[in-house]
Amino acid sequence: GYPFDAHPMSVLAAMSVSLSAFYPDMDDIDPEMQVDFAVTRLVSKIRTITAFQYRHMRGEDFVNPSYKLSYCENFLNMLFSSPVLDYKINPLHVKALNQLLILHADHEQNCSTTAVRLTASSEANLYASVSAGICALWGYKHGGANQAVIEMLEEAIANGWSASDMVEKAKDKSNPYLVMGFGHRVYKTFDPRAKVAKRLCKEVLGESGDQDPLLTLALELEDVATKDQYFIERGLYPNIDFYTGLIFRRMGIPTNMFTTLFAIGRLPGWIAHWLEWKKDPYGKIGRPRQVYDGPFVRKVHDIKER
Repeated sequence: GYPFDAHPMSVLAAMSVSLSAFYPDMDDIDPEMQVDFAVTRLVSKIRTITAFQYRHMRGEDFVNPSYKLSYCENFLNMLFSSPVLDYKINPLHVKALNQLLILHADHEQNCSTTAVRLTASSEANLYASVSAGICALWGYKHGGANQAVIEMLEEAIANGWSASDMVEKAKDKSNPYLVMGFGHRVYKTFDPRAKVAKRLCKEVLGESGDQDPLLTLALELEDVATKDQYFIERGLYPNIDFYTGLIFRRMGIPTNMFTTLFAIGRLPGWIAHWLEWKKDPYGKIGRPRQVYDGPFVRKVHDIKER
């Protein structure tokens, strides 16, 4: 098996493509006849693999899914239930997780979706294509940003930095410091998904009545940054990653598993893009063009002179 300390995204990517070995029928699937069952199976198994990886990291026995529970209820139950402790599924956590997965479902031609489409264009099956998307999502500039936000907030609290300190550090051109969770390739104003995530964050973290220092700092950082001319001029506003990590953390999900939840949420979008290519009668292999940027004339010494 995999090492206990293996990164969950590495295991998820490997296990996803391994499904091809157990379901070889995916290589010859008819997109009109068999796809519904195959898609349902994949959406279910990605969630189960993620939960099993969490149990494996902790050295705990696996918990099988239950037909009595909904998709998100099942996931939380597979993560946290125990034979010796009575685990009660929190309905607010189910609501938040369900909405966050929907918010992540698709977002046009992003890095991981492009990876899925390019892989699919080679006639690779659904499992291989999704595994490519998971690998692309792994990077902190894409799916790993919510983990980076938590690490940034924890670092600031550990060092006694205020929200203003963080903003000033980010504005200092001689300082490589970045405020994570701000800015987006598409949105030059407040990410509409972030507004929903912020509301859910306040609900989930406010349920216990205690004051979470990370949420307090995050709200202060949003307030300071969105009023700062430097951030306004550059269109740097909170994106969806800014609040999702705080929600996952309160649910008890470890930081290194945040991106796996992003993958679960994005999976329906990847599948839709894979199907779109699969049903295209003119589906050609993807081959992005490159533009050469370099010297056009180079003096090359004769081989005898070298």
